Amino acid sequence: MMRFAVGVDLGGTNLRIAAIEESGQLLDKVSVAVRALTHRDAVIDELCRAVRTLSARHAAGGTFAGVGVGVPGLLYAETGTLRKSPNLPGWENFAVRDAIRSQVEVEVVLDNDANAAALGEKWLGAGREVSSLCLLTLGTGVGGGLVLDGKVWRGFLGMAGEVGHIAVAENGVQCGCGSWGCLETEASATAVVRNAKKLLTSGGSATLTEATKDGRALTAELVYHAAQAGDAACREIFESFGRFLGIGLAILVNTLNLPLYVIGGGVAEAWPLFSPAMFDQLRRRSYVFAEGSTRVELAKLGADAGLYGAAYLALQKSK
Repeated sequence: MMRFAVGVDLGGTNLRIAAIEESGQLLDKVSVAVRALTHRDAVIDELCRAVRTLSARHAAGGTFAGVGVGVPGLLYAETGTLRKSPNLPGWENFAVRDAIRSQVEVEVVLDNDANAAALGEKWLGAGREVSSLCLLTLGTGVGGGLVLDGKVWRGFLGMAGEVGHIAVAENGVQCGCGSWGCLETEASATAVVRNAKKLLTSGGSATLTEATKDGRALTAELVYHAAQAGDAACREIFESFGRFLGIGLAILVNTLNLPLYVIGGGVAEAWPLFSPAMFDQLRRRSYVFAEGSTRVELAKLGADAGLYGAAYLALQKSK
């Protein structure tokens, strides 16, 4: 009889849950808007309700192995306690694993969401043919996950992989972490919007001015479409994005010397706009980098990487 697990991607905006077979086949998937829920207990209740529904739906065809959960922020993986997360206010030092386990009564494994995504790409995505990789997730911020010799590398405090806080801009803006010039202040959706606001203020982009004149929100996606349509100033935003990403990647390549660096997250869709500048900086700054041996590629699993990785954690834990 086949085994399956439920993978959970718990974000500050959405709660995504999937039932996944040990073979990697996706059986079922649901999504819930987290911001519509008023308290962490309500989020946990909704999560557990969905887990029970999915596990019951597929129990006749297989053995339910457990639940894996990817969460944003710093955590104690061994105890399943979330230390702090800027995307989940009010969850500091919350025993997430125990709260879920008390309602679903199966094995529950907790890990950082970028670690889970890195494992997902290692299992079924871009990293299937390598033993080690580094994943960078480009979204509101920049997350990172390291898989070394097939296992997540968390560091001795569980804080390894915080690639978004590599310093890349000498005179950069202040990051939410308190430092200045971090990678995620220059190569994230937040950075794209910040730079686009400057364009609007200065009148430097007729495309953005037209697109937002009726009150439409300025988003990274809107800037992306303007750049695709040929707006030179918006294209420069993504070229700058790529330059800083290349600087950060060069530091990682020189330090880690891994065979594969995977680029994922929502902003990765702008790859055609930022990757030329990224590769240019990588070639200039990394003496370790050699095209054809060190690979830098887009993630294959997209937004589902974290779901697959979380399920994989649960499947491995239950063996």
